[in-house]
Amino acid sequence: MGICLSARIKAESPCHTGGSSKPVSTDGNDLSRSSSKASSVSVPPRSEGEILQSSNLKSFSFSDLKMSTRNFRPDSVLGEGGFGSVFKGWIDENSLTASKPGTGTVIAVKRLNQEGLQGHKEWLAEVNYLGQFYHRHLVKLIGYCLEDEHRLLVYEFMPRGSLENHLFRRGSYFQPLSWNLRLKVALGAAKGLAFLHGAETKVIYRDFKTSNILLDSNYNAKLSDFGLAKDGPTGDKSHVSTRVMGTHGYAAPEYLATGHLTARSDVYSFGVVLLEMLSGRRAVDKNRPSGEHNLVEWAKPYLANKRKIYRVLDNRLEGQYTLDVAYKAANLALRCLSTEPKFRPNMDEVVKELEELHDLKETGNTRSDQTSAPKPRRRSAGDVGNGNTAAAYPRPSTSPLYTK
Repeated sequence: MGICLSARIKAESPCHTGGSSKPVSTDGNDLSRSSSKASSVSVPPRSEGEILQSSNLKSFSFSDLKMSTRNFRPDSVLGEGGFGSVFKGWIDENSLTASKPGTGTVIAVKRLNQEGLQGHKEWLAEVNYLGQFYHRHLVKLIGYCLEDEHRLLVYEFMPRGSLENHLFRRGSYFQPLSWNLRLKVALGAAKGLAFLHGAETKVIYRDFKTSNILLDSNYNAKLSDFGLAKDGPTGDKSHVSTRVMGTHGYAAPEYLATGHLTARSDVYSFGVVLLEMLSGRRAVDKNRPSGEHNLVEWAKPYLANKRKIYRVLDNRLEGQYTLDVAYKAANLALRCLSTEPKFRPNMDEVVKELEELHDLKETGNTRSDQTSAPKPRRRSAGDVGNGNTAAAYPRPSTSPLYTK
């Protein structure tokens, strides 16, 4: 979802015919793989009208959303990305019509920038998937606006913003997430992916990363931004062939090399995010010392060694976990990051292992989401009260895009 959009490669539609725009980086360079060919999708292409009519969504007028967001005022902006800007708005809980600012239900309105990196196909893909799926770990899409040149999407408001902000932002509001909260977020995000992979027509998310994981007031994780999602292989097919798209640092090596996309590609991306959560480091960070720019390459040698995982773990979590639990979490990340897709667990297995970790009652580490770190000087989110939620939805930083 746009509130947590990073600079990223542009998507092709997962469900529609027609020419795809080239993937473009923020500096305008073409990052497409000319050798990759988009495969036919697993279901017949549907017209725009069929998709919009089949979705259980409200069709908003542009004037309604204009009123709801106070005419898209700059001080209503929640975040910005390739799609455009996301604005805070209010609607009546029952009629879903625009209400006076500060009253009714808070919403997030994503407005397509006609000159942005993303376009109508991604907008339609979002409607197609989120309009027909409902799960407690997928962000809820309330409605859309398709009027003249205007393309907007209306989501539930996620008061704590993106996981990316909580892991990597520094400031008085963003206390480092406690160990228990990190496990809770990882488990919720894993359940969201498992749901998509278990759908009647399997869905490959294709852009799993910290900026696309949103948190509600209770730190429940929800997946957002389905512009790159794609129907998985059907019948006796082992993969879907696509142009390589996504965010560098998160994409599976076999996908980058061949364009062959499977559900195990998402599992690899999950491993990267789990490693980010364990380490407090970004997947790609050019500001790190030489040899530490790529998190996976740097951390892998330490993850399999119980005596060396301390080199990887976020030192802000000191005292909040036992070595056995940390080692099990690190080992899970390592298996998700296997170079060979067949050696990666599926998401149902990931969920099961995270549930076991989440339920372990260790010394000073209970299932409670409101964890108390043994050292008062190291305060983490979960150790403090909710605080002022007005500041909980800042503009996300733009993650740099690196190519090989």
